[in-house]
Amino acid sequence: MRAEIAAGSELGREVKALIDIGKFASDDLVNRIILSRIANEDCKEGFILDGYPRTVEQAEFLDKALRERMFPLPTVVFFDVPQDTLVGRIVTRQICPKCGRTYNELAVKPKVDGVCDGDGAALITRADDKEEIVRERLAIYEEVTRPVLSHYPPGRYIEISGDYTPAYVFEELTAVLGTMRLLCAWPQV
Repeated sequence: MRAEIAAGSELGREVKALIDIGKFASDDLVNRIILSRIANEDCKEGFILDGYPRTVEQAEFLDKALRERMFPLPTVVFFDVPQDTLVGRIVTRQICPKCGRTYNELAVKPKVDGVCDGDGAALITRADDKEEIVRERLAIYEEVTRPVLSHYPPGRYIEISGDYTPAYVFEELTAVLGTMRLLCAWPQV
């Protein structure tokens, strides 16, 4: 979605308008973006989707799209983080508008306050990184997104505690993915 926004495409403008007010894009809009993206050459050997699917309907759409393209079954990684921790992390983050690098006052601080380490641009705070918007989005998550986890069968869903440092969580994820055996065929229905 960020790439569509950066490209200034019609889809990107639709998504940006929703994100700016803290809302989620419709399933149809997000699905169109996903289909467009996974059709690119750099996805033919596989890809990682971050924050998708967000609804059971999107999960069903993804299953169908993957099956049609002969991709393997998806594996979902869920980072379990307490809500208060998430709120604290989000309301204290800053982003470089040029390169997209993310900083956080709690964990990943820039070398110079308010300035990107990579390109020297002034960091910004996203319009939807306000506590009331974050809490509203978390309530929507509990109602709409959490049910996606039950859509996936055993062995296709991995939970990692995200209530640790980024380095620790990365090590846990790397260990899980390193030992995981991906199945390359869809089960017979």
